[in-house]
Amino acid sequence: MESRNELSKTLKPHWVWAIAFGSAIGWGAFVLPTDWIAESGPIGAIIGYIVGALLIMVIAFSYGFLVDKFPVSGGEFVYTYLSLGRIHAYICGWFVTLSYICSVALNATALIVLFKFLAPRVVEQGYMYTISGWDVYVSQIVLVTVALILFSYTNIRGASLAGKAQFIFSVTLLLGVILIALGMTFHRGTSFSNLQPSFNPEITPCASILIIVATAPWAYSGFNNIAQASEEFKFSSKKAFKLMILSLISGAGVYSLMVYSTAMGTPWRELVKGKPAWGTGDVAVDLFGNVGLVVLSSALCMGIFTGMNGFLVSSSRMLLSMGRAGILPKIFTNVHPTYNTPYVGIIAASLMSFLAPWFGREVLLWIVDMTATGIAIAYLYTCISAYKFYKWDQQFQQTFIALLGVLISLVFLCLLFIPASPAFLSLPSWIAFIAWIILGALFYLINGKKYRGIPKEKMNYLIVGKTNPEENIKGDQ
Repeated sequence: MESRNELSKTLKPHWVWAIAFGSAIGWGAFVLPTDWIAESGPIGAIIGYIVGALLIMVIAFSYGFLVDKFPVSGGEFVYTYLSLGRIHAYICGWFVTLSYICSVALNATALIVLFKFLAPRVVEQGYMYTISGWDVYVSQIVLVTVALILFSYTNIRGASLAGKAQFIFSVTLLLGVILIALGMTFHRGTSFSNLQPSFNPEITPCASILIIVATAPWAYSGFNNIAQASEEFKFSSKKAFKLMILSLISGAGVYSLMVYSTAMGTPWRELVKGKPAWGTGDVAVDLFGNVGLVVLSSALCMGIFTGMNGFLVSSSRMLLSMGRAGILPKIFTNVHPTYNTPYVGIIAASLMSFLAPWFGREVLLWIVDMTATGIAIAYLYTCISAYKFYKWDQQFQQTFIALLGVLISLVFLCLLFIPASPAFLSLPSWIAFIAWIILGALFYLINGKKYRGIPKEKMNYLIVGKTNPEENIKGDQ
């Protein structure tokens, strides 16, 4: 049997929680509250994120079961291969990889947005061109490149170093958000009356909530990074589900507190009327001056750092798994001789992310909107996989929850594909989505023959580490 490189088991539970929580809470929690309030009203947005977290928890149930049974890098790609075969596994892996790498790129370019607010001259040096209304400067490319190099180096140096850094970033982020919320609650210039009207008066309360619920796959994408890190657990994989739930509760808390904090500072209808570039930042500066700006900016920086770091971990592990399966070049299976990390995948994900600032942030947002589809596809395949492994006559409750997860995932997909939906993909996103499908089809035509030709037992071993991985679930049936 061909040799199989394995990763070291170095990740502790609180580091894994930080990978999940920090990946889910990126730049959006600090930059977009004004947009969410404008669409749904403050209470509508808060309810929407709580409902969204509860729905994702149903999906997390299937992830928890599968991580426990198959704690290997690859996550959704592995589960889909075992339940539905190679073609479906490739489809799932293709879209999830794009979602992960775009998440790295989007968080990296969020540094530009932050500096545009704090020190615009820093990121407006060396004008090159304008693309889709976004001015691209040499200084922006340098800023993003330096950040990606630093986080790539951290990840290559070891999962334990990346995990420690992620935990520090996540705790700092959480403390910053709590401090901001407390300040908004007790400041003399704030008022609970600023939260009125609770919902967007131009639409129904139900529609206000649904608009936010539709963003749940994007908002909470990151909890499933636990699946990608599972091969490196230094603890029982049975704890994975609890860590996922904890990360989702933490994430819902941060989203809710940031919406609350933004709306408390001033009557929200007046705030959104002016269409501020960073409404939350304006509110913090108006009430707390430079101190408020420092606390908020520090929390935002931590969100950017956790997003970049967490998704570099996940994207590199997915590339490793697909390399093991033979659908990607074998070089992706190489691990660093000293640090035992999938350094080729880390470098590849970083190199693809280097392209982001050259195209401008608006173009990247089109692609990221499309990747919400990839996330929903990953959820769907994972829940289908769990459903296929469960048995109605032996595990009725578990089977029902897995089936419910399938239905919820389908609803998320429908919200993206149905024209009347508030989350319907824009035309540029559709173009990017179709282009990615065509590219994936061409890639499969080139590599598919080799991928299909690997004997099943050998493929099982390369992906899961066992020739008969189905034995992992027999004890529960």
